[in-house]
Amino acid sequence: MTLLVATLIGVLYAAGAYLMMRRSIVKLIFGLMLLSHATNLMIFTIAGLVRGKAPLVPKGETALSGSFADPLGQALILTAIVISFAVLGFGLILVKKTYQALDDDDLDKLDGGRP
Repeated sequence: MTLLVATLIGVLYAAGAYLMMRRSIVKLIFGLMLLSHATNLMIFTIAGLVRGKAPLVPKGETALSGSFADPLGQALILTAIVISFAVLGFGLILVKKTYQALDDDDLDKLDGGRP
């Protein structure tokens, strides 16, 4: 299962990098989205998936016993989702304003038409 997820992460990183190297701003935004999803999957895989209970210390005990879910990976993924959503929102506004100004999404036309 880990090999399958690692392959999926590699494919997402490759597709995201490929889209970011294209000449369209819209493809750049989609590439950023794929990179953020790949990063979330990577953090999730590194933290490990444990079918256990919540990491709460029972009343009267001083330490956790048995298997429990690691909350650090979940907190990092939640933070990454919020940050990637903010970057995506900024990118979409940038695409809209650029398209309104130039009537095209080609990155070559962003330099003002200079050769």
